[in-house]
Amino acid sequence: EWGRARDLVLPSLTLGLPYAAYIARLTRMGLAEQLSSDYARTARAKGLSPTAILLRHALPNAILPVISYLGPASAAAMTGSFVVERVFSVPGGMGQHFVNAVQNKDLFLIIGVVLVFSTMLVLLNLAVDVIYRWVDPRIRSA
Repeated sequence: EWGRARDLVLPSLTLGLPYAAYIARLTRMGLAEQLSSDYARTARAKGLSPTAILLRHALPNAILPVISYLGPASAAAMTGSFVVERVFSVPGGMGQHFVNAVQNKDLFLIIGVVLVFSTMLVLLNLAVDVIYRWVDPRIRSA
């Protein structure tokens, strides 16, 4: 039987672990850079706690490259879901429908799945842009 939470563990790890590793590396590099900057040194000299420096000052600036990476990563994860669904035999997944439609030469289903995935991709990239604007108020809309 498919559909229990434990059935989703391996496909989720397969799809998300490479992106999680890269995001962790980006975050670590960004935090190391921000914590060695002049404003972090000044905040330490003013007596702010390390937690306050990390959460209020360093993390919002260090997270910007991570947010920028989320757009292309979401596109890659969506296209990788085709393979993951096929390998783990996920019943009723969009990737499974797409592969079956290509095998059966069902043009209308192919167009429908491509339309759904492209809409999701546009919405995810829009969400990334909105989050980027929210985190970094220096970015002004044109």
